[in-house]
Amino acid sequence: MTTNAAPSQEALGRVHFIGIGGVGMSAVARIMVARGVPVSGTDAKDLPVMTELAGAGARICVGYDAANLGDAQTVVAGSAIRADNPELEAARAAGLPVLHRSEALAATMADDLVVTVAGTHGKSTTTSMITVLLQGAGVDPSFAIGANVPALGVNAANGSSKVFVAEADESDGSFLNYRPQIAVVTNVEPDHLDHYGTAEAVYESFDRFTELLPADGVLVACADDAGAHALALRTRERGNTRVVLYGTSDAADLRLDDGGPGRVAITTAGGRFPLALQVPGRHNALNAAAAMAVALELGVDAQAAASALAGFSGASRRFEYKGEGRGVRVYDDYAHHPTEVRAALAAARSVAGDHRVHVLFQPHLFSRTREFASEFADALKAADTALVLDIYPAREDPIPGVTSALITEHLGSGGSLVGAGDEAVAALAAAAQPGDIILTAGAGDVTAYGPLIVETLGG
Repeated sequence: MTTNAAPSQEALGRVHFIGIGGVGMSAVARIMVARGVPVSGTDAKDLPVMTELAGAGARICVGYDAANLGDAQTVVAGSAIRADNPELEAARAAGLPVLHRSEALAATMADDLVVTVAGTHGKSTTTSMITVLLQGAGVDPSFAIGANVPALGVNAANGSSKVFVAEADESDGSFLNYRPQIAVVTNVEPDHLDHYGTAEAVYESFDRFTELLPADGVLVACADDAGAHALALRTRERGNTRVVLYGTSDAADLRLDDGGPGRVAITTAGGRFPLALQVPGRHNALNAAAAMAVALELGVDAQAAASALAGFSGASRRFEYKGEGRGVRVYDDYAHHPTEVRAALAAARSVAGDHRVHVLFQPHLFSRTREFASEFADALKAADTALVLDIYPAREDPIPGVTSALITEHLGSGGSLVGAGDEAVAALAAAAQPGDIILTAGAGDVTAYGPLIVETLGG
């Protein structure tokens, strides 16, 4: 990825999006259309968001064809677009600038006060919380989030204020294209080693990210996470920007008191402020503390910020309630790293109380399964029943010897491999009793199982 600052929005001219139906691509396109940029775009399938973009004024085509470029002056290509895509080939042959989504978003944000949220986990939820908080406190930010947010009704919008809140994805290094004034880092752990190669390279990329902050900027980092805390200490030592820590740790500038549901509060220099959070789990309480820290940096009254957080009901696929049947509640979560699985199961356990928790987990990527098989097993042991589907390959080819059995061989009697479709649904329905929680987890198509489970339970 390039680390040079992207051009200004005005310099882009007419912009064509290849793969405009993707959640990240459509977010940037939606904001550009709202800001008066001439936008066109294509995707292989006719997706609902494309109809919305067409209604807003974008020129939309279904199916890829070189002719779809029209008179475009800049092209934005989604990360899933193949090099032999006819539109991408035509753009390169014509000498048109081809931007990564992050470069297009950076250009769109060039004149705004930018708040970015980075971290191995919790980016979408924290970005969503900040946006909902600011809206509730009377600030109308522009925002671009990597997930749909029920409380917002959409994953991106053009606001009336100069504040722009954006999720910053580290998975391919593209977060280095942004120039934030306020940067949140929720946590730093080795992940996406298919891109980085080593854990050290992951840590180095976050150092480069914080080096982008200006002297009058601020790094907001989690004191409870070893990686984020170490990053904050290195940033303080470097001295290029201010650092604010949040968490339950004594090192935190914003201190979180988390006594469980209904007993969450944040202590700042201005006092102690109870939080009425709709979303369970320590990880969400920490995300709320990060949102509070950003709000205070933007001049929002602390009490108004704390009150506004009550309006956050969660992001899509982040412990998302799917329904209930036979007294069994079903949730879905995007968790695809051991730390995320552990956090999602902790949230499920807090909701289940004295009842049991059953998880259907789908590993995502062969490389990630190979690197973290035993860690996934340790995380899944928090469930009473852990059923594991075959690996969802996504962008990868199979790796010899790497299967879901690498995970299940470390599980006890409560864990096992399960076949896809009806077999998995029936196994979960048979295991669950009234009051229990069923959680589907993973970044692949396991998300489709929730409604099927609810239907089987008679919900």
